[in-house]
Amino acid sequence: MGTSVQVTPLCGVYNENPLSYLVSIDGFNFLLDCGWNDLFDTSLLEPLSRVASSIDAVLLSHPDTLHLGALPYAMKQLGLSAPVYATEPVHRLGLLTMYDQYLSRKQVSDFDLFTLDDIDNAFQNVIRLTYSQNYHLSGKGEGIVIAPHVAGHMLGGSIWKITKDGEDVIYAVDYNHRKERHLNGTVLQSFVRPAVLITDAYHALYTSQTARQQRDKEFLDTISKHLEVGGNVLLPVDTAGRVLELLLILEQHWSQRAFSFPIYFLTYVSSSTIDYVKSFLEWMSDSISKSFETSRDNAFLLRHVTLLINKTDLDNAPPGPKVVLASMGSLEAGFARDIFVEWANDPRNLVLFTETGQFGTLARMLQSAPPPKFVKVTMSKRVPLAGEELIAYEEEQNRLKREEALRVSLVKEEEIKASHGPDDTSSEPMIIDTKTNHDVVGSHGPAYKDIFIDGFVPPSSSLAPMFPFYDNTSVWDDFGEVINPDDYVIKDEDMDRGAMLNGDDVDGRLDEAAASLMLDTRPSKVISNELIVTVSCSLVKMDYEGRSDGRSIKSMIAHVSPLKLVLVHAIAEATEHLRQHCLNNICPHVYAPQIEETVDVTSDLCAYKVQLSEKLMSNVIFKKLGDSEVAWVDSEVGKTESDMRSLLPMTSAVSPHKPVLVGDLKIADFKQFLSSKGVQVEFAGGGALRCGEYVTLRKVGPTGQKGGASGPQQILIEGPLCEDYYKIRDYLYSQFYLL
Repeated sequence: MGTSVQVTPLCGVYNENPLSYLVSIDGFNFLLDCGWNDLFDTSLLEPLSRVASSIDAVLLSHPDTLHLGALPYAMKQLGLSAPVYATEPVHRLGLLTMYDQYLSRKQVSDFDLFTLDDIDNAFQNVIRLTYSQNYHLSGKGEGIVIAPHVAGHMLGGSIWKITKDGEDVIYAVDYNHRKERHLNGTVLQSFVRPAVLITDAYHALYTSQTARQQRDKEFLDTISKHLEVGGNVLLPVDTAGRVLELLLILEQHWSQRAFSFPIYFLTYVSSSTIDYVKSFLEWMSDSISKSFETSRDNAFLLRHVTLLINKTDLDNAPPGPKVVLASMGSLEAGFARDIFVEWANDPRNLVLFTETGQFGTLARMLQSAPPPKFVKVTMSKRVPLAGEELIAYEEEQNRLKREEALRVSLVKEEEIKASHGPDDTSSEPMIIDTKTNHDVVGSHGPAYKDIFIDGFVPPSSSLAPMFPFYDNTSVWDDFGEVINPDDYVIKDEDMDRGAMLNGDDVDGRLDEAAASLMLDTRPSKVISNELIVTVSCSLVKMDYEGRSDGRSIKSMIAHVSPLKLVLVHAIAEATEHLRQHCLNNICPHVYAPQIEETVDVTSDLCAYKVQLSEKLMSNVIFKKLGDSEVAWVDSEVGKTESDMRSLLPMTSAVSPHKPVLVGDLKIADFKQFLSSKGVQVEFAGGGALRCGEYVTLRKVGPTGQKGGASGPQQILIEGPLCEDYYKIRDYLYSQFYLL
């Protein structure tokens, strides 16, 4: 049998809940994502709590709450202690996302599910990998290799490939095949015939009807229309994910049109977010990287976007129409919720949603059809204590301090008595005659007169009252005095405070206002009141989620053609629709398990370990193919002296094999290649490529159907035998490896 693989969903199947899945590969347990929702519903984490202690590694795919929001809580409360793997942007932007979540909630509630220290502890030991980097696990995971690949949904977002004994398990959720302004498209199509593909059906029922250019035009026209009539525009966004694409769209449009309307990006960590993003250009699209290499132009040097970190700055901004991108996208907390309540009753204003709101949130309610005319909203804020409340609080704190001081003094007394050991006469009081001056003279020195004793009783063996003395005997070795390293360790809270205030430390930098909020120890309380908000403003939803649509999902799965397929993260209707499609057209083994239902997706193939003999390898000629090398080998199976299977040279003559072309040609890429060689080329009907005046190329699938089903494909060259024919054929051969 092949590598043993079991998949158990812990959250996020048959619904839109956060993503969290347990995958066991030969007994090694991976947690794929550790998400939470903006409601921070602890009941969603109950399945995770039952297996957290048995998890060996955590793989994070995207830097938003739905994919990593539960990580601090799981490590603090659920016993999760496994190493965490992610790309550098997912680590950095995910950390800022959780900071923003915590600060947003701390301002409106007594949030205690996790603290800033818990967030730091969860992220400080994340192992960061680059795209396509093969990381070999050790210990219990010996023989397993993990590697992140481009997902195309968020900056640093990853498709994870897990390899064991030559079999691949691919985890691909929330990917996007389309190239965007700041991201390249996914590389999922580069994987062919993996043993297992775990993917989502989130957009299986959705088909995009508009091209990117048309969508962007509608997006910008809608915003401009409301600004020109004196209205404000609010875009509820995430902290550091899809908001980056929106910022680039607005920045480029404002540069081209020279608009005077201000744009504000408002989160508790907006400055830190953009600072980090400016250093992640190598993770972005080819166009952004090339622009920086040629002209040193950083796309995220935002000239038309003002970064704000508190709402007071927005309130003090010059009056007039404005565009505000504010967190949170769910409107459950954060600045976006406050701004919505203020702007909702003005019909000139616009609230523009760029993604589907999470289930049960205010954003989802406003996106319903028809939208509500009124919504009940609970508004909360934290205010400093004053008057009698402040006096009562201070008295209570003083009382607690006195009790603590008394407890500490009693403990010290006990330690002092214990250090002197038992003394039968120590309880006898020392009588001092204060009426008559007298000297107590001993061999130790001068006299002691009228000494007042308080706080300790000297032993009877002493000649005169004296203060306690403890002999601190140091231990020495060949290198000097032996020290205790713990005495020189800087406390965590001191390090965190220093990092927050040190603006030169990129790894620890936070916005000044966010840092001051963290360090604010003034006594405060949360007050709440319910409001009925009249929704007179315009409510518009446009698709900027950055996910592949249903048609593309089906095409990509067909191209990958996995041996076994597991579907997760979608409503029941979408999951069942994609399951039936894949069963009928792509793969006979399709699974859609329920929460805590384990499915065994162990490969039916048999894998054997063989040794390549030196005699065989000495005659093999390798050719480089990407990051690997390939060669054609004719051999027979034998055994070595240690009784291990080995591939040995053939003992009889071998007939020549047919030439094999190795590679995956994309017609669109080949068209660009021919154009660079000076060949006039254009697409003809049916996906054919017309090269020059006489030659035509067609890509044909294994069943003769043009367009290509999954499996081996043929490329047909049609045309007369002329100079152009042979030249095009040579160019075509150069795109493959001939074995």
